[in-house]
Amino acid sequence: MSIQISFPGGVSVAAEVDGFEILTDQPVADGGQGLAPSPYDFFLSSIGTCAGYYALQFCRQRKLAIDGLVMSLDIDRDPETRTLQRVTIEIQLPQGFPEKYQRAIVRATEQCSVKKALSAQPDFEVKTV
Repeated sequence: MSIQISFPGGVSVAAEVDGFEILTDQPVADGGQGLAPSPYDFFLSSIGTCAGYYALQFCRQRKLAIDGLVMSLDIDRDPETRTLQRVTIEIQLPQGFPEKYQRAIVRATEQCSVKKALSAQPDFEVKTV
C-alpha cells in the first residue's frame, strides 16, 4: 500500500489513499485556517472509527439493535511531553442491550486493527529519495 502526501497550501497537508483525498489542517491558533481536522485528530478518530466498526459488526452479526449505540474516546497525555499515555474507549450500549453480550462486545471492539498496529509498536523509517 502506498499513500501519497501533498501540500495544497498554507499548513494543510493532504493524503491520497485508494482514490480518496484526506485533507488535514491546523487550528488557527497554530497557524492553520482550521479548514479540516489536524493529523492528530485524524489519528485519534481512526482508533475510534476502527473500534466502532468492530462493535457495529458484532451487533450486526447477532441482529442486535444499534439505535443508541455510541462510543467515545478519552485520552490522557503526559503533561510535560504531551505524548499519548492512555486511550479509553467507552461504549454506550442501546437500551435493552442483552447483558450476556456486554463483555463480548468489549472483546470484539478490542480487535480494532488500528489499536493492534499501535500495540505492536512498529518501526518507523524516514528517508530521502
